[in-house]
Amino acid sequence: MQILADIRLLGRGGVSGIEEYTRNLMRTLLKTDQQNDYSLFYNGFRKFSISPPTPSLPAGQAGLRRAGNFQTKIINWRIPNKLFDMSTRFLGWPAIDKIVKTDLVFSPHFNILKTAKAPRIVTFHDLSFLHHPYFFSRRQRFWHWLQGIKEQARRADKIIAVSEFTKSDLVNLLGVPTEKIQVIYSGIAEEFRAIANNANFLPNNANKPFILCLGTLEPRKNVTAIIRAFNILKADPSFKDWQLVIAGRPGWLFKNILKEAKLSVWRDDIIFRGAVSGDERVLLYNLARVFVYPSFFEGFGFPPLEAQACGCPTVAADRTSLPEILGDSALLVNPWKVEDLAGAIKKAATDERERKRLIKNGLENARRFSWEKTAKQTLELFNQYA
Repeated sequence: MQILADIRLLGRGGVSGIEEYTRNLMRTLLKTDQQNDYSLFYNGFRKFSISPPTPSLPAGQAGLRRAGNFQTKIINWRIPNKLFDMSTRFLGWPAIDKIVKTDLVFSPHFNILKTAKAPRIVTFHDLSFLHHPYFFSRRQRFWHWLQGIKEQARRADKIIAVSEFTKSDLVNLLGVPTEKIQVIYSGIAEEFRAIANNANFLPNNANKPFILCLGTLEPRKNVTAIIRAFNILKADPSFKDWQLVIAGRPGWLFKNILKEAKLSVWRDDIIFRGAVSGDERVLLYNLARVFVYPSFFEGFGFPPLEAQACGCPTVAADRTSLPEILGDSALLVNPWKVEDLAGAIKKAATDERERKRLIKNGLENARRFSWEKTAKQTLELFNQYA
């Protein structure tokens, strides 16, 4: 079977959860699928890179042989994606299976794409933009409108939801029949693991304990609440030497987060690390005393699971998909209540019995999620259309 996968969003070069999902799932499928050939629809001006099993390739290069003599092709029309989206939405052109021979189309995200006859499977990660449009910029809201989400959900032959929570949202908000949706959890990359003697990796000989926040720095992630909770903790003498490390790329309204930090009496102990690589993330998770993630809305939630896989006690919001994904392996709090957040952080940081429980349960919880399992279940769904 010839499968076309739409990987256009990888052209952004970002590290958001949706991009992590696309990159890791496609990498694992290409490595393990010995039944099907793949066309990767890229349509971007940047060079395309996905590994393993494919090396870095100039966009447009085709005919790469995988293990078992199966083939992967890179398709790049080099059409500006805004023009492509508008043409698809308002003119119904192009129907991609009229131009590219394919038996099945897979969209790891709901980037708009029309098909004439080939069945299409679409992954929906969350519908946060419908619940909380004020968490998104005007440009992001326009993009969501342009995609015609409800129409895409209606036309899709099958929908993958990354959590039961997202499935219920699809049913309740978009009216998608429940039998049309299959829940397939995302995975965690193998690099996220506990490192023995991690004190050897302390940067610049630093030895202060720190609380870690990691993710795109935008309103939805509720970073200002973490800063306010840190202010409460620092008033306690036992947290005198503690620091707050905030890692992640700046997102929409990032200046509001910076302003909150600058207003803190403890601003010298609030450290912004910026965007961090995969290796840096692993080290930060391993070195942190507590990982904090009071996000207002998540369809799945990679960072808490990554932290747990690295043996870091985790505090997260008791909202949306996070209770489903984390259960009792993390301390869950109301993200609107800063004092409760501070109390949970303190418990995870200083209560040794609770710390041991969170570390043990967190490691066990993280083991439930792997890209091999995600790819296996996804491939089983693909093969229903063979």
